[in-house]
Amino acid sequence: MSYDGSPDLETPVVPSTPTSSPAGRVRNTRQAGAVEAVLRAADGFRTAQELFAELRRRGDRIGLTTVYRHLSTLAEQGAVDVVHNGEGESQYRLCGVSQGSADQPDAHHHHVVCRQCGRSVEVSGPEVEAWAARVAAAAGFTEVTHTLEVFGLCPEHSA
Repeated sequence: MSYDGSPDLETPVVPSTPTSSPAGRVRNTRQAGAVEAVLRAADGFRTAQELFAELRRRGDRIGLTTVYRHLSTLAEQGAVDVVHNGEGESQYRLCGVSQGSADQPDAHHHHVVCRQCGRSVEVSGPEVEAWAARVAAAAGFTEVTHTLEVFGLCPEHSA
């Protein structure tokens, strides 16, 4: 049964085989391809529920649990950007070429996200990176990671 209470309509490829490999990579399944196709078509950050609804609208027989599982694995791989909206709900978007070089597209980056429509812009934040490193070092921490989420209204939705 899906999180939304409807039956989980997905047909497992192999009933006892997980959809992610031991290394955490998403297997090349029909469901994984459908989730990635919907992410590619999205014009900004989308919640798992919104992606699930779009999959259903397209006629894809995939369960909400599977959507969440694929999004989680893609996030762990760094293949999707994840931000949290004002209600704390995760929103996902396929990573574009970020502030890194063309041969290093997975470079750490941040986003400014429209609260109204979800449109996002990738931004570099060398000042944030330097501050995070200083604060961590002063506290004796190493191998530190961080997230920074900036929300506002895009030009289209500004008064």
